[in-house]
Amino acid sequence: MRNMALTGSLAVLMGIGGPFGLSPIQAFGSMKIKTIPSVNVQQQTITGTVTSATDQAPLPGVSVLIKGSTKGVTTDENGRFQIEAANNDVLVFSYIGYISTEQAVGNRTTINLALREESNNLEEVVVVGYGTQKRNEINSAVANVKSEDFNSGGSRSPMDLIQGKVAGLNITRTQGNNPNSKSSIQLRGINSLKGGTAPLVVIDGIPGGNLDLLQQDDIESFSVLKDGSAAAIYGTRANAGVILITTKKGKAGEPRYDYSSYIQHESVAKKPDYMTASDFRSLIDQGIIDKSLDLGGSTDMYEELLKKDNFSHYHNLAASGGTEKSNYRASVFFNDAQGIAKENTKRQFGGRINVNQKGFQDHLEMQFNLAANISKANLLGGGINDDLASADYGTTTGSDFDQAIQRNPTAPIYNPDGSFLEVQGFDNYNPLARLANRIFMRDQSTISGDARFTYNIMDGLKVSAFGSYVRDEYNDRRYRSTADWDQRPEGQYQGFGYAAKANYLTWSRTFESTIDYTTTIADDHSINATAGYSYQYNTLEKFNVNNNGFTNDAMLDWDLGGGGALNNTSLPKPGMGSFKDDNTLVAFFGRVNYSYLGRYSAQVVLRHEGSSRFGANNKWGNFPAASLGWTISEEDFMKDNNFFNNLKLRAGFGVTGNQDIANYQSLLTLSTGGTYLMDGTYFQTFGPSRNANPNLRWEKKTEWNLGVDFAILNNRLSGSIDAYNRLTTDLLYDYNAQQPAFVRDKILTNVGSITNKGIELVLSGSPIKNDKFTWNIDFAGSYQSNRLKELSSDLFQANYLEFGGLPSPGALGNTIRLEEGGKVGNFYGKRFAGFTDDGKWLFYKADGSTGLASEMNNDDLTIIGNGVPKFNVSLNNSLRYKNFDLTVLFRGKLGFDILNTQELYFGNKKFLPRNIFKSAVTKHNQINDDPQYSDYYLEKGDFIKLDNVTLGYTFKLNTNYIRNLRVYASGRNLATFTGYSGLDPELQDTGFTTGIDSRSFYPRTRSFTLGVNVGF
Repeated sequence: MRNMALTGSLAVLMGIGGPFGLSPIQAFGSMKIKTIPSVNVQQQTITGTVTSATDQAPLPGVSVLIKGSTKGVTTDENGRFQIEAANNDVLVFSYIGYISTEQAVGNRTTINLALREESNNLEEVVVVGYGTQKRNEINSAVANVKSEDFNSGGSRSPMDLIQGKVAGLNITRTQGNNPNSKSSIQLRGINSLKGGTAPLVVIDGIPGGNLDLLQQDDIESFSVLKDGSAAAIYGTRANAGVILITTKKGKAGEPRYDYSSYIQHESVAKKPDYMTASDFRSLIDQGIIDKSLDLGGSTDMYEELLKKDNFSHYHNLAASGGTEKSNYRASVFFNDAQGIAKENTKRQFGGRINVNQKGFQDHLEMQFNLAANISKANLLGGGINDDLASADYGTTTGSDFDQAIQRNPTAPIYNPDGSFLEVQGFDNYNPLARLANRIFMRDQSTISGDARFTYNIMDGLKVSAFGSYVRDEYNDRRYRSTADWDQRPEGQYQGFGYAAKANYLTWSRTFESTIDYTTTIADDHSINATAGYSYQYNTLEKFNVNNNGFTNDAMLDWDLGGGGALNNTSLPKPGMGSFKDDNTLVAFFGRVNYSYLGRYSAQVVLRHEGSSRFGANNKWGNFPAASLGWTISEEDFMKDNNFFNNLKLRAGFGVTGNQDIANYQSLLTLSTGGTYLMDGTYFQTFGPSRNANPNLRWEKKTEWNLGVDFAILNNRLSGSIDAYNRLTTDLLYDYNAQQPAFVRDKILTNVGSITNKGIELVLSGSPIKNDKFTWNIDFAGSYQSNRLKELSSDLFQANYLEFGGLPSPGALGNTIRLEEGGKVGNFYGKRFAGFTDDGKWLFYKADGSTGLASEMNNDDLTIIGNGVPKFNVSLNNSLRYKNFDLTVLFRGKLGFDILNTQELYFGNKKFLPRNIFKSAVTKHNQINDDPQYSDYYLEKGDFIKLDNVTLGYTFKLNTNYIRNLRVYASGRNLATFTGYSGLDPELQDTGFTTGIDSRSFYPRTRSFTLGVNVGF
């Protein structure tokens, strides 16, 4: 009876599991329990197939062992196995890099299963700069995200796949899923005033690779080199970090096909609370608005601009196969991306080919990649920047939706004669008329080709040569019809049409060669050395032309010479322009890795690089790095430790540079000026456009990083902690130049410095893990503090810098001030003190008294908030039950303020007779004064988002034709928990204008996706 009770108790324990889901066998491994063999033992033949849970590929070489015996087999090249076993046996399936799984035989004769990769495997190979390393040999701050861990659902940008996955990496898209917008990327804060602030992207070894060439189903992994010791091998382009993207390659095996597809719908997450026609008429009835402004209609222009029937669809078909000596992977795709705004689409198609081959007695390896993307985009919807001289040319402004908010809601869309009704007023237009009467289309083609040849001279010694060519070209066509408001007869275009074309071409070629040597000495000392040479040439060409005076719209923009402005001097003068520049990078680099007994490791790096962008006296620079690692868990005194499965200390130091500035900035260049008349002919003049600076050099960042990697409780909980300290010196900025001796009043030179400190925490846990149900949790969090240390020198002075100028109406000035010793992102302005009895603003003066807006001066202004989030957090839950899988991702940003400029302008009755928010006559009804910038409009921006929920089901089909079939449903940006009253607290937090919620009302959206993945 006692034995039966013990057996029953253990059965209950085994049913419920111990801490973190451990079974009693795991928790009390030393306990021996005697089992009584079954009296009905039967031998039978068991067959089956073992695949990877990641991509359902067959796994050859998997060990299939009868538990408690030495009897076993391995799977063949197709993942199949056959073994004789009894019905009371348990089969143990194990494979390097995958989680071992046990399966009871029972009455089954067929056992098919998918092995999951071991996420905490220290032998995992991670892509780093110019090579790979095992996870346990990396001493730097390197984050690796594999395809099975990508964010689910349809992604408009490859970077969406890892949003919230890497601590310290900020990825934001402030225009919902606008198909023609790009992600803003920033790693570990900002480190430049004038240079680029986005990480260097390297795709399959191509520095500066084009993200347009990547589709979500073609990407194998991302590696993010976060600290200086990891990124220094990329020298002058690594100040903002490096993101290495590896695409999927061919593998040996039977020919296989993989098809992925989804459909996606966008809906508005939150609308601005503007006045309807009924609300507007209520103000007329109250005498607040003149009755003449009731135009008799009832229009919701915001709703009119929405494309509610938007349905995007994506298709990707990949084929792969081959032998160990020659294999391939090829894919083709089509993506029709529909925006939430009318006339806002992007259609793409293209493909990617990878070929790998071995020859010369397996000494020579060749890898070839070719990728292409052909797209047609309608850029018109939502409002577009069509100023060719602007750095933001071709980007969506949201101005159409701004017009929709401020447009009189009683104004009809059309006049009685069917023409569009234009409401007269400052900077007003009818956005539907603009969509009907204009064209802004972009045809773009992007191609990339690269080849790598690697020759294995002898064991441990190989040389390689890599070459690539990337070309990106687009053509813009713009047209304004004779019916467009800007072309009206009483305007400068006198009722004639306008047409313009612009061409943009950039291409780069890269050549790199490396030699690698790997050896092990006395079985204890492991050495890997890499030396290399790198050359990259980039060029940019632009051309544009415009004409007007088209008497009709029959030819649109396809007959530019037919415009009358070529001969009619009373029309605006036709224009044309062309441009070209280029730059070259040359580098020599080396790296040595050393490991002793798997416990101690070290790495040293040096890159010597030259850039054509810098002055004659500073063309070349050196970028060294070093890192150390101590795996404490491998020490003898830790062998009997039952708590830590892995414990490693890391320390790294590295120097990187920033050469991401415009070309020729160190040279005295010429630009066109006016014309002069001589002998009856007008001649073009030229003059200096900038001052020469032969001492111009790159910004230089030095960074320390200290880290701890750990795994505990039988690898059920693992993670890392990193603390970093960055100092970027020789910041580039335009300073006042004395005239003479300088010919221009500004000069780009190196003066200031900026610091950034932070802590990053990554945790991965498995609260429940058994044959039927697994639950994995991943947390990523970061804290940062960014300050400007210096801004002036003995020669060049600047008291402070200001950013974030507010738009019209009203000259409200800049909102953010950056000064020596101050934090990046400080809001600088007036402190709200209340209102007078008649609704006038009152603000605090420097001496503590209060005054009207007209009584305030610069001495009364102070720091009133900060727009840079102190904390970024994400929490991802992955659950699997039998064939179901569920992922739930939360993301959040904490510790920052938001300037609500939408309330500043539209929450004020003074904005009338333009339309206004309802809050102007409720929450802000007391205001009876012009808009003023102050902390009255600052709000806490803290938020947590339910950012992604995906539910999938994998069918197990008994067929020789379909290898796997998974269907899923996904939702993104589903809910936001915040105290912020605006549309969305997630703003662009890159650069120096963080925390400003602009007046743009381009809709933020929720995305709903249905998808399927099929393997044949």
